[in-house]
Amino acid sequence: MSHSPRIVVVTGASGGVGRAAARAFAARGDRVALVARGRTGLDAAADEIRRAGGTALALEADVADPHAVEAAAAQAERELGPIDVWVNDAFTTVFAEFTGIEPDEFRRVTEVCYLGYVYGTQSALRRMLPRGHGVVVQVGSALAYRGIPLQSAYCGAKHAVQGWNEAVRCELLHRHSGVSVTMVQLPALNTPQFDWSLNRMPHRTQPVPPIYQPELAARAVVYAAGHPRRREYWVGASTVGTLLANAVAPGLLDRCLARTGYDSQMTDEPKPPGSRDNLWQPLDGIDGRDFGAHGRFDEQAASHAAQPWASHHHATLASAGVAVVAAAMAVRHRLPQRWATS
Repeated sequence: MSHSPRIVVVTGASGGVGRAAARAFAARGDRVALVARGRTGLDAAADEIRRAGGTALALEADVADPHAVEAAAAQAERELGPIDVWVNDAFTTVFAEFTGIEPDEFRRVTEVCYLGYVYGTQSALRRMLPRGHGVVVQVGSALAYRGIPLQSAYCGAKHAVQGWNEAVRCELLHRHSGVSVTMVQLPALNTPQFDWSLNRMPHRTQPVPPIYQPELAARAVVYAAGHPRRREYWVGASTVGTLLANAVAPGLLDRCLARTGYDSQMTDEPKPPGSRDNLWQPLDGIDGRDFGAHGRFDEQAASHAAQPWASHHHATLASAGVAVVAAAMAVRHRLPQRWATS
């Protein structure tokens, strides 16, 4: 085997990016603990890994419950061994205008998408810090920097993860710890979330094009776990473009998203009557369906991108971004004030 096998925990492993990442770690030779709420998806993911010759442990837990997360971490170590890598990926969301989201729904999204990462990282660090080594990968999004309409709860949670993760990273650096945290900012992906998320809009939802396959994200997560000293990775040209544009002209992007952000997230198909969602309970627990890693956009989704170059040359991109910002600011100072406002 060309790589030393590791013990890896992946939350949200029953579907989407978590499912694809679990398979990618197993293909590398790692022993993988899969954490999610849905038993059907968990068992199917574990069976995929075992049929391919890998080792998988399915752990049913809601990441919004810190006691359940801690119990899953303890069981993973008992049955697989000391955890080397912890990947936080579990999430849920609501597609609606902010005023159409109930307080308990907003809280639920925050508990899963933000506090679930906090609880997972706490359980991981309790074990990694005394040993002096380990990696925590936070699966993020371009929306960790750039909010978009109809996803206020999710965007808020991803922004929170971004700020909190930076704080934790600084503390680990202060301690000169051998434990690392890193974050992977993802583009729009072809995952089942658009069939299981709570949707208050009149039409079915879709990822904002361009759309990528979850395996692209999985490869980035595995790479980040092996190269965790870099603070974050940007995956996909759309992520790079969005983050640089937001750094240069956030006000212009506000107006652009106000015009295009609704239609770009909606298909022409009416939302089916009686649609179910996974906000409060796993959808596969209702009808016994395994949703898998992919959504319904395979024909539109790309499997490859310039991600390896972008990730490995982050310093070059950052320098280019600084140059663009400097040029934009120079132009801004020459514009009439009414045009320069952002």
